[in-house]
Amino acid sequence: MERISWNQYFMAQSHLLALRSTCTRLMVGATVVRDKRIIAGGYNGSVSGGVHCVDEGCYVIDGHCVRTVHAEANALLQCAKFGVPTENADIYVTHFPCLQCTKQLIQAGIRKVYYAENYKNHPYAIQLFEEAGVEMEMVKLDYLAIDMAYKEKTEVVQQLLELVQDNSSTEIDQLTKKANELFNV
Repeated sequence: MERISWNQYFMAQSHLLALRSTCTRLMVGATVVRDKRIIAGGYNGSVSGGVHCVDEGCYVIDGHCVRTVHAEANALLQCAKFGVPTENADIYVTHFPCLQCTKQLIQAGIRKVYYAENYKNHPYAIQLFEEAGVEMEMVKLDYLAIDMAYKEKTEVVQQLLELVQDNSSTEIDQLTKKANELFNV
């Protein structure tokens, strides 16, 4: 068996962290790494003890949800809270950082940003990274699949199964059985 690459390993960690997100608009995860060791992780969510988007909806001002702290900021704040230096560390993020996170990453001394998805890549963010000498590299998570839409897919399959339950044929029965096995419906 072939081991996954370090980039795939750390990006997978970021995708796992994103599953903890409480924002309904976009689930983002970030992993801070130094010398091939994870030093912090974060996901976008509300301030500790605060109301979550999943509970009361996003609080949107000028097209942005202001209820959440971004994943990159949460990861950097975790380092600050526990006295872990971020100078010359790398960060793996599920989505390209916003302009504010870009500035925070530069100020924290992050040397390389790995991201899995483009997301409203702001030209000024790219310029700031380039001027600061921060490298950017897209790393698609291609080794294993983390399905962020698994709940919705399960619901659709369940609805389809309900529609075909009154019709019976060998083919429909076999597909129904397989769907039940795959989706635990």
